Amino acid sequence: MKLKQYIEDIKVWLSGALTYHETCLDAFQNTTGDTGEKMKNLLHSSGMLLSNGLAMVGDISSIFSSLSLGGFTNQRILEEEGNGVDQADGEDLKTTFDGKETDAAGPPPFVDAEARRIMTANVNTLKPSIVVAQDGSGQFKTIKGAISSLPKKGDGPYVIHVKAGLYKENVIFPKKVNNVVLIGDGPLKTRISGNKNYVDGVQTFHTAVLAVNADGFIAKDIGIENTAGPTKHQAVAVRVSADRAIFFNVHMDGFQDTLYAHTYRQYYRDCTITGTIDFIFGDAAAVFQNCQMIVRKPMENQACMVTAQGRKERHSTGATVLQNCHIMAEPAFLSTVPPLKAYLGRPWKELSRTIIMQSLIDGFIAPEGGQCGRELLH
Repeated sequence: MKLKQYIEDIKVWLSGALTYHETCLDAFQNTTGDTGEKMKNLLHSSGMLLSNGLAMVGDISSIFSSLSLGGFTNQRILEEEGNGVDQADGEDLKTTFDGKETDAAGPPPFVDAEARRIMTANVNTLKPSIVVAQDGSGQFKTIKGAISSLPKKGDGPYVIHVKAGLYKENVIFPKKVNNVVLIGDGPLKTRISGNKNYVDGVQTFHTAVLAVNADGFIAKDIGIENTAGPTKHQAVAVRVSADRAIFFNVHMDGFQDTLYAHTYRQYYRDCTITGTIDFIFGDAAAVFQNCQMIVRKPMENQACMVTAQGRKERHSTGATVLQNCHIMAEPAFLSTVPPLKAYLGRPWKELSRTIIMQSLIDGFIAPEGGQCGRELLH
Protein backbone atom coordinates (compact mmCIF):
# COMPACT_ATOMS: atom_id res chain seq x y z
CA MET A 1 0.00 0.00 0.00
CA LYS A 2 1.37 3.40 -0.92
CA LEU A 3 2.19 6.08 1.61
CA LYS A 4 -0.60 8.28 0.26
CA GLN A 5 -3.18 5.62 1.03
CA TYR A 6 -1.86 5.26 4.59
CA ILE A 7 -2.20 8.99 5.14
CA GLU A 8 -5.70 9.05 3.66
CA ASP A 9 -6.66 6.24 6.04
CA ILE A 10 -5.32 8.21 9.00
CA LYS A 11 -7.29 11.27 7.93
CA VAL A 12 -10.48 9.22 7.71
CA TRP A 13 -9.92 7.60 11.12
CA LEU A 14 -9.08 10.88 12.85
CA SER A 15 -12.13 12.47 11.23
CA GLY A 16 -14.20 9.57 12.53
CA ALA A 17 -12.88 10.06 16.05
CA LEU A 18 -13.88 13.72 15.91
CA THR A 19 -17.34 12.77 14.69
CA TYR A 20 -17.77 10.40 17.64
CA HIS A 21 -16.58 13.21 19.90
CA GLU A 22 -19.32 15.47 18.53
CA THR A 23 -21.91 12.67 18.68
CA CYS A 24 -21.21 12.25 22.38
CA LEU A 25 -21.85 15.94 23.00
CA ASP A 26 -25.00 15.88 20.84
CA ALA A 27 -26.43 13.24 23.18
CA PHE A 28 -26.57 15.83 25.98
CA GLN A 29 -28.71 18.29 24.03
CA ASN A 30 -32.14 18.96 25.52
CA THR A 31 -31.04 17.55 28.88
CA THR A 32 -31.43 19.28 32.23
CA GLY A 33 -28.68 20.04 34.71
CA ASP A 34 -25.01 20.77 34.04
CA THR A 35 -23.93 17.29 32.91
CA GLY A 36 -23.68 18.35 29.27
CA GLU A 37 -21.40 21.28 30.10
CA LYS A 38 -19.23 19.07 32.30
CA MET A 39 -18.86 16.53 29.51
CA LYS A 40 -17.95 19.29 27.06
CA ASN A 41 -15.18 20.44 29.40
CA LEU A 42 -13.93 16.88 29.91
CA LEU A 43 -13.69 16.27 26.16
CA HIS A 44 -12.16 19.63 25.29
CA SER A 45 -8.51 18.51 25.46
CA SER A 46 -9.05 15.30 23.50
CA GLY A 47 -10.99 17.23 20.87
CA MET A 48 -8.16 19.73 20.47
CA LEU A 49 -5.60 16.92 20.15
CA LEU A 50 -7.67 15.22 17.45
CA SER A 51 -8.19 18.47 15.57
CA ASN A 52 -4.50 19.35 15.69
CA GLY A 53 -3.50 15.85 14.66
CA LEU A 54 -5.84 15.97 11.67
CA ALA A 55 -4.43 19.35 10.62
CA MET A 56 -0.86 18.01 10.87
CA VAL A 57 -1.65 14.96 8.76
CA GLY A 58 -3.27 17.20 6.16
CA ASP A 59 -0.19 19.44 6.07
CA ILE A 60 2.13 16.44 5.69
CA SER A 61 0.05 15.21 2.77
CA SER A 62 0.22 18.64 1.11
CA ILE A 63 4.00 18.85 1.57
CA PHE A 64 4.58 15.40 0.10
CA SER A 65 2.33 16.21 -2.85
CA SER A 66 4.17 19.46 -3.57
CA LEU A 67 7.51 17.62 -3.51
CA SER A 68 6.18 14.89 -5.85
CA LEU A 69 7.44 12.17 -3.52
CA GLY A 70 6.77 8.53 -4.29
CA GLY A 71 3.28 7.46 -3.37
CA PHE A 72 1.87 10.94 -3.97
CA THR A 73 1.49 10.87 -7.74
CA ASN A 74 -1.60 11.74 -9.73
CA GLN A 75 -2.03 8.21 -11.08
CA ARG A 76 -5.61 7.03 -10.79
CA ILE A 77 -6.05 4.70 -7.84
CA LEU A 78 -8.96 2.97 -9.58
CA GLU A 79 -6.45 1.49 -12.01
CA GLU A 80 -4.05 0.14 -9.37
CA GLU A 81 -3.71 -3.57 -8.69
CA GLY A 82 -5.92 -4.48 -11.64
CA ASN A 83 -8.99 -2.86 -10.14
CA GLY A 84 -9.79 -0.72 -13.16
CA VAL A 85 -13.32 -0.66 -14.58
CA ASP A 86 -14.65 -0.04 -18.04
CA GLN A 87 -15.35 3.59 -18.84
CA ALA A 88 -18.94 4.74 -18.90
CA ASP A 89 -20.56 5.32 -22.26
CA GLY A 90 -19.93 8.77 -23.70
CA GLU A 91 -17.60 11.38 -22.29
CA ASP A 92 -15.08 10.33 -19.65
CA LEU A 93 -16.43 12.51 -16.84
CA LYS A 94 -14.23 12.78 -13.80
CA THR A 95 -14.57 14.16 -10.31
CA THR A 96 -12.67 13.89 -7.04
CA PHE A 97 -13.74 12.44 -3.73
CA ASP A 98 -11.53 13.19 -0.74
CA GLY A 99 -8.67 14.01 -3.07
CA LYS A 100 -8.97 10.89 -5.23
CA GLU A 101 -10.15 10.80 -8.81
CA THR A 102 -13.06 8.65 -9.93
CA ASP A 103 -15.20 8.18 -13.03
CA ALA A 104 -18.69 9.68 -13.03
CA ALA A 105 -20.10 6.15 -13.20
CA GLY A 106 -17.46 4.44 -11.06
CA PRO A 107 -17.22 3.91 -7.30
CA PRO A 108 -14.76 5.66 -4.97
CA PRO A 109 -11.30 4.08 -4.66
CA PHE A 110 -11.93 2.15 -1.44
CA VAL A 111 -14.38 -0.09 -3.34
CA ASP A 112 -11.96 -2.78 -4.49
CA ALA A 113 -12.31 -5.52 -7.09
CA GLU A 114 -13.73 -8.05 -4.60
CA ALA A 115 -16.40 -5.59 -3.44
CA ARG A 116 -17.36 -4.88 -7.05
CA ARG A 117 -17.67 -8.59 -7.75
CA ILE A 118 -19.99 -8.99 -4.76
CA MET A 119 -22.09 -6.01 -5.81
CA THR A 120 -22.86 -7.51 -9.21
CA ALA A 121 -23.08 -11.22 -8.27
CA ASN A 122 -26.29 -13.09 -7.51
CA VAL A 123 -26.89 -14.94 -4.27
CA ASN A 124 -26.14 -18.38 -5.71
CA THR A 125 -22.78 -17.24 -7.05
CA LEU A 126 -21.84 -15.81 -3.65
CA LYS A 127 -22.46 -19.17 -1.89
CA PRO A 128 -23.93 -17.95 1.43
CA SER A 129 -22.24 -18.93 4.68
CA ILE A 130 -25.55 -18.59 6.55
CA VAL A 131 -29.18 -18.64 5.42
CA VAL A 132 -31.94 -16.89 7.37
CA ALA A 133 -35.52 -17.95 6.63
CA GLN A 134 -38.72 -17.51 8.59
CA ASP A 135 -40.06 -20.84 7.32
CA GLY A 136 -37.21 -22.76 8.93
CA SER A 137 -35.42 -23.66 5.68
CA GLY A 138 -32.23 -21.90 6.83
CA GLN A 139 -29.93 -22.20 9.83
CA PHE A 140 -31.67 -19.29 11.58
CA LYS A 141 -35.10 -17.66 11.64
CA THR A 142 -33.80 -14.23 12.69
CA ILE A 143 -30.98 -12.02 11.46
CA LYS A 144 -29.88 -11.47 15.06
CA GLY A 145 -29.36 -15.20 15.42
CA ALA A 146 -27.18 -15.29 12.32
CA ILE A 147 -25.03 -12.39 13.56
CA SER A 148 -24.46 -14.09 16.92
CA SER A 149 -22.83 -17.03 15.11
CA LEU A 150 -20.29 -14.92 13.21
CA PRO A 151 -16.63 -14.96 14.31
CA LYS A 152 -14.98 -11.77 15.50
CA LYS A 153 -11.93 -10.49 13.64
CA GLY A 154 -12.40 -13.03 10.86
CA ASP A 155 -11.16 -12.45 7.32
CA GLY A 156 -14.46 -13.07 5.55
CA PRO A 157 -16.36 -12.29 3.51
CA TYR A 158 -19.20 -13.95 5.43
CA VAL A 159 -22.34 -14.01 3.30
CA ILE A 160 -25.72 -13.98 5.07
CA HIS A 161 -28.65 -14.70 2.74
CA VAL A 162 -31.93 -13.44 4.18
CA LYS A 163 -34.81 -15.05 2.32
CA ALA A 164 -38.00 -13.17 1.45
CA GLY A 165 -40.10 -12.07 4.40
CA LEU A 166 -40.78 -9.24 6.85
CA TYR A 167 -38.28 -9.39 9.71
CA LYS A 168 -39.47 -7.30 12.65
CA GLU A 169 -36.24 -6.85 14.56
CA ASN A 170 -33.62 -4.21 15.28
CA VAL A 171 -30.38 -5.49 13.81
CA ILE A 172 -26.91 -4.46 15.03
CA PHE A 173 -23.64 -5.51 13.40
CA PRO A 174 -21.12 -4.94 16.23
CA LYS A 175 -17.52 -3.82 15.89
CA LYS A 176 -14.98 -6.46 14.90
CA VAL A 177 -17.58 -8.58 13.06
CA ASN A 178 -16.09 -7.32 9.82
CA ASN A 179 -16.48 -8.14 6.12
CA VAL A 180 -20.08 -9.33 6.27
CA VAL A 181 -22.32 -9.41 3.19
CA LEU A 182 -26.05 -9.12 3.93
CA ILE A 183 -28.07 -10.08 0.86
CA GLY A 184 -31.83 -10.42 0.44
CA ASP A 185 -34.14 -11.61 -2.32
CA GLY A 186 -34.90 -8.03 -3.40
CA PRO A 187 -35.67 -4.78 -1.55
CA LEU A 188 -39.43 -5.34 -1.85
CA LYS A 189 -39.29 -9.02 -0.87
CA THR A 190 -36.82 -9.09 2.02
CA ARG A 191 -37.51 -6.29 4.50
CA ILE A 192 -36.31 -5.47 8.00
CA SER A 193 -38.77 -3.36 10.00
CA GLY A 194 -38.74 -1.51 13.31
CA ASN A 195 -40.30 1.54 14.97
CA LYS A 196 -37.95 2.90 17.65
CA ASN A 197 -38.15 6.69 17.80
CA TYR A 198 -37.21 9.83 19.71
CA VAL A 199 -40.69 10.68 20.99
CA ASP A 200 -40.92 7.36 22.81
CA GLY A 201 -37.71 8.14 24.70
CA VAL A 202 -34.98 6.61 22.52
CA GLN A 203 -32.01 8.77 21.52
CA THR A 204 -31.73 9.24 17.75
CA PHE A 205 -28.46 7.28 17.58
CA HIS A 206 -30.17 4.19 19.02
CA THR A 207 -33.40 4.29 16.99
CA ALA A 208 -31.86 2.57 13.94
CA VAL A 209 -33.56 -0.54 12.56
CA LEU A 210 -30.21 -1.54 11.04
CA ALA A 211 -27.05 -0.30 12.79
CA VAL A 212 -23.70 -1.10 11.18
CA ASN A 213 -20.55 -0.72 13.29
CA ALA A 214 -18.44 -3.36 11.52
CA ASP A 215 -15.98 -2.38 8.78
CA GLY A 216 -16.17 -3.76 5.25
CA PHE A 217 -19.94 -4.31 5.47
CA ILE A 218 -21.92 -4.82 2.24
CA ALA A 219 -25.72 -4.89 1.97
CA LYS A 220 -27.58 -5.60 -1.25
CA ASP A 221 -31.05 -6.46 -2.52
CA ILE A 222 -32.78 -5.73 0.78
CA GLY A 223 -35.18 -3.18 2.30
CA ILE A 224 -35.05 -1.49 5.71
CA GLU A 225 -37.91 0.59 7.12
CA ASN A 226 -38.68 2.55 10.27
CA THR A 227 -42.46 2.63 10.56
CA ALA A 228 -42.68 5.06 13.50
CA GLY A 229 -44.28 7.74 11.29
CA PRO A 230 -43.83 11.52 11.07
CA THR A 231 -45.40 12.29 14.47
CA LYS A 232 -42.60 10.40 16.23
CA HIS A 233 -39.93 12.77 14.80
CA GLN A 234 -36.41 11.28 14.68
CA ALA A 235 -36.65 7.62 13.71
CA VAL A 236 -33.65 6.15 11.88
CA ALA A 237 -33.98 3.26 9.45
CA VAL A 238 -30.23 2.77 8.85
CA ARG A 239 -27.23 4.04 10.82
CA VAL A 240 -23.77 3.40 9.40
CA SER A 241 -20.78 3.95 11.69
CA ALA A 242 -18.45 1.65 9.75
CA ASP A 243 -15.53 2.23 7.41
CA ARG A 244 -15.74 1.05 3.79
CA ALA A 245 -19.46 0.26 4.00
CA ILE A 246 -21.32 -0.42 0.75
CA PHE A 247 -25.07 -0.50 0.00
CA PHE A 248 -26.23 -1.76 -3.40
CA ASN A 249 -29.89 -1.89 -4.47
CA VAL A 250 -31.12 -1.22 -0.94
CA HIS A 251 -34.37 0.59 -0.05
CA MET A 252 -34.32 2.73 3.11
CA ASP A 253 -37.74 4.04 4.13
CA GLY A 254 -38.70 6.40 6.92
CA PHE A 255 -39.67 9.98 7.63
CA GLN A 256 -37.33 12.15 9.71
CA ASP A 257 -33.66 11.03 9.80
CA THR A 258 -34.07 7.93 7.62
CA LEU A 259 -30.36 7.38 6.88
CA TYR A 260 -27.74 8.32 9.45
CA ALA A 261 -24.49 8.24 7.45
CA HIS A 262 -22.59 8.72 10.67
CA THR A 263 -18.87 8.52 9.92
CA TYR A 264 -15.96 7.01 7.93
CA ARG A 265 -16.18 6.01 4.22
CA GLN A 266 -19.48 4.88 2.73
CA TYR A 267 -20.80 4.10 -0.76
CA TYR A 268 -24.43 3.84 -1.89
CA ARG A 269 -25.27 2.61 -5.39
CA ASP A 270 -28.69 2.09 -7.02
CA CYS A 271 -30.44 2.71 -3.69
CA THR A 272 -33.81 4.32 -2.91
CA ILE A 273 -34.08 6.51 0.19
CA THR A 274 -37.38 8.05 1.32
CA GLY A 275 -38.11 10.57 4.05
CA THR A 276 -39.12 14.05 5.09
CA ILE A 277 -36.72 16.05 7.29
CA ASP A 278 -32.92 15.58 7.15
CA PHE A 279 -33.45 12.11 5.77
CA ILE A 280 -29.81 11.78 4.73
CA PHE A 281 -27.68 13.18 7.53
CA GLY A 282 -24.35 12.66 9.30
CA ASP A 283 -20.64 13.34 8.80
CA ALA A 284 -19.46 10.34 6.78
CA ALA A 285 -17.43 10.65 3.60
CA ALA A 286 -20.44 9.30 1.71
CA VAL A 287 -20.94 8.91 -2.04
CA PHE A 288 -24.38 8.23 -3.53
CA GLN A 289 -24.49 7.18 -7.19
CA ASN A 290 -27.52 6.30 -9.32
CA CYS A 291 -29.78 6.64 -6.29
CA GLN A 292 -33.35 7.89 -5.88
CA MET A 293 -34.20 10.27 -3.06
CA ILE A 294 -37.97 10.44 -2.60
CA VAL A 295 -39.47 13.21 -0.45
CA ARG A 296 -42.55 12.14 1.51
CA LYS A 297 -45.40 14.21 2.89
CA PRO A 298 -44.46 15.66 6.31
CA MET A 299 -46.65 16.93 9.12
CA GLU A 300 -48.37 20.30 8.79
CA ASN A 301 -46.13 23.38 8.78
CA GLN A 302 -43.01 21.31 8.19
CA ALA A 303 -40.49 21.84 5.39
CA CYS A 304 -38.58 18.88 3.98
CA MET A 305 -34.78 18.69 3.71
CA VAL A 306 -33.12 15.92 1.73
CA THR A 307 -29.68 16.29 3.33
CA ALA A 308 -28.19 17.64 6.56
CA GLN A 309 -24.42 17.24 6.52
CA GLY A 310 -22.61 17.47 9.86
CA ARG A 311 -18.99 18.50 9.26
CA LYS A 312 -17.61 20.73 12.03
CA GLU A 313 -13.82 20.44 11.52
CA ARG A 314 -12.43 22.04 8.37
CA HIS A 315 -9.70 19.41 7.92
CA SER A 316 -12.05 16.44 8.23
CA THR A 317 -13.01 14.19 5.32
CA GLY A 318 -16.77 14.39 5.92
CA ALA A 319 -18.93 15.19 2.88
CA THR A 320 -22.17 14.07 1.26
CA VAL A 321 -21.83 13.60 -2.51
CA LEU A 322 -24.82 12.88 -4.76
CA GLN A 323 -23.87 11.95 -8.33
CA ASN A 324 -26.19 10.87 -11.12
CA CYS A 325 -29.09 10.74 -8.65
CA HIS A 326 -32.78 11.63 -9.01
CA ILE A 327 -34.45 13.76 -6.34
CA MET A 328 -38.23 13.41 -6.57
CA ALA A 329 -41.39 13.53 -4.42
CA GLU A 330 -44.19 11.08 -3.73
CA PRO A 331 -47.69 11.93 -5.08
CA ALA A 332 -49.03 12.72 -1.58
CA PHE A 333 -46.43 15.47 -1.24
CA LEU A 334 -47.10 16.95 -4.68
CA SER A 335 -50.90 16.98 -4.27
CA THR A 336 -50.90 18.97 -1.02
CA VAL A 337 -52.63 22.39 -1.16
CA PRO A 338 -51.07 24.84 -0.53
CA PRO A 339 -47.78 23.39 -1.86
CA LEU A 340 -45.26 22.20 0.69
CA LYS A 341 -41.69 23.47 0.88
CA ALA A 342 -38.75 21.19 0.16
CA TYR A 343 -35.03 21.90 -0.02
CA LEU A 344 -31.96 20.00 -1.16
CA GLY A 345 -30.50 20.34 2.30
CA ARG A 346 -29.49 22.42 5.27
CA PRO A 347 -26.24 22.80 7.20
CA TRP A 348 -26.49 20.63 10.31
CA LYS A 349 -23.08 21.79 11.60
CA GLU A 350 -20.95 24.87 10.98
CA LEU A 351 -18.82 23.51 8.11
CA SER A 352 -21.46 21.40 6.39
CA ARG A 353 -20.35 20.12 2.96
CA THR A 354 -22.76 18.67 0.38
CA ILE A 355 -22.15 18.24 -3.35
CA ILE A 356 -24.95 17.44 -5.80
CA MET A 357 -23.70 16.89 -9.34
CA GLN A 358 -24.87 15.43 -12.63
CA SER A 359 -28.25 14.73 -11.03
CA LEU A 360 -31.92 15.22 -11.90
CA ILE A 361 -33.80 17.49 -9.49
CA ASP A 362 -37.56 17.68 -9.94
CA GLY A 363 -39.32 21.05 -9.89
CA PHE A 364 -40.86 20.78 -6.42
CA ILE A 365 -37.55 21.78 -4.80
CA ALA A 366 -37.50 25.44 -3.67
CA PRO A 367 -35.66 27.71 -6.15
CA GLU A 368 -33.07 28.71 -3.54
CA GLY A 369 -32.03 25.07 -3.27
CA GLY A 370 -30.81 24.93 0.30
CA GLN A 371 -32.16 26.25 3.56
CA CYS A 372 -29.48 28.21 5.38
CA GLY A 373 -29.99 28.26 9.12
CA ARG A 374 -26.47 29.09 10.30
CA GLU A 375 -24.46 32.30 10.18
CA LEU A 376 -21.13 30.60 9.51
CA LEU A 377 -21.11 28.63 6.27
CA HIS A 378 -18.17 27.52 4.13
